[in-house]
Amino acid sequence: MADLQRFGDVLRQHGGEVREAGPGDAVDGVPATAVARPASAEGVAAVLREATAQGLVTVPRGAGTALDWGAPPERVDLILDTTGLDRLVEHGAGDLVVVAEAGLPVTALSETVGRAAQELVVDLPPGRLAGGSTVGGLLSTGASGPRRLQRGAVRDLVLGATVVLADGTRASSGGKVVKNVAGYDLAKLLTGAYGTLGVVVRVAFRLHPARPDRAFVTGSGPLADVAARARDVVASQLAPAAVELDRAAGSDVAEVAVLLEGTADAVGQRAAAAAALLGGRVQAGPPPWWAELPGVSTGSTRRGSTGGSVETREVTLAKATATLTGVTGLLAAARDAEQRYDAGIAVRGTAAGVLHVAVTGSPDATALAIGHLRAAAPGPREGTVTVLRASREVREVLDAWGPVGGIDLMRAIKHQLDPGRNLAPGRFVGGI
Repeated sequence: MADLQRFGDVLRQHGGEVREAGPGDAVDGVPATAVARPASAEGVAAVLREATAQGLVTVPRGAGTALDWGAPPERVDLILDTTGLDRLVEHGAGDLVVVAEAGLPVTALSETVGRAAQELVVDLPPGRLAGGSTVGGLLSTGASGPRRLQRGAVRDLVLGATVVLADGTRASSGGKVVKNVAGYDLAKLLTGAYGTLGVVVRVAFRLHPARPDRAFVTGSGPLADVAARARDVVASQLAPAAVELDRAAGSDVAEVAVLLEGTADAVGQRAAAAAALLGGRVQAGPPPWWAELPGVSTGSTRRGSTGGSVETREVTLAKATATLTGVTGLLAAARDAEQRYDAGIAVRGTAAGVLHVAVTGSPDATALAIGHLRAAAPGPREGTVTVLRASREVREVLDAWGPVGGIDLMRAIKHQLDPGRNLAPGRFVGGI
């Protein structure tokens, strides 16, 4: 049990607040006992130092838009709310660099740098942006959107980070200058680690100039044909900013959308060439599904012919990767798994091989379908399928992570940075 009086004394010295956890203070269904909201990096360090001294498990939380991604923690004694760290520390417009605290909403950061005709190219799902997704949450989940094809994933945009370890030690890596490459490893380790290695308090990102004009090209057709045409666009000299595929559950066809960015004349010429490659058409705006996660909901109930409830069909969200040529096989595997296991499988993401998959079905059907997809993406080099969000019933019959390379090294890093397993134990692969 957390000693709230002790935490209150600690935070009075550094700013912030602590309270008992309420009904909404849970991490993927695991309830917390207390919530601390420090207002500075020093406050985060003091809170973690005290929590570790009390033998507590701490889980960091930003806006909570992806708090049910990953795996449920073993327990939650203390939620460390980072939204009190919400400053934009520095915007070096001339260097295309921004430094922000972990609790700053991504939308607020984007609005600030946008006034200088710059952008942080991450393309989070609209639902997460609307929910106030923070800089720390962006880093901890490692989420990247359509334009990762040309500009890179989140970890490629991180120049440096400051993190507080479980014992209260502050550590930094990288810097705020693009050419500074020292110490990148820690910042990259934190990306996608779900808060299991340390609590991010500050991040420096590489920005890009905002391109003034854009056009979209869309097309559709049979799965293999669309995947092949999309692959041709990716490999072409057209320099697309993004090439996205969307395959609705139960469908034998897919849609492809290509984003071209630049200046008006050049965009128009490239869009016409892309339309010729795709056999598609040019349009000013994106398709409705652009940057959205496929089929995300809390679950649905299928009803029998008499109207009675038959079974609950949960929606499980997974991330699937494949080689550029392996995307065709992944789409075919999704259709085959639907027919074999009575599941619905929607697939959406970049044609270069980073996609999200929404599987709708019973827990057993979902496990079988995920296994079928993993056979089409059989390992870290050829591709992987990892579960981001699932019900407890699905997790009981399914290994959420699948084959993972370098697990012993990951465990060694966790032990070195958090030997007492005080930070979000169980949230990451292999129970890390």
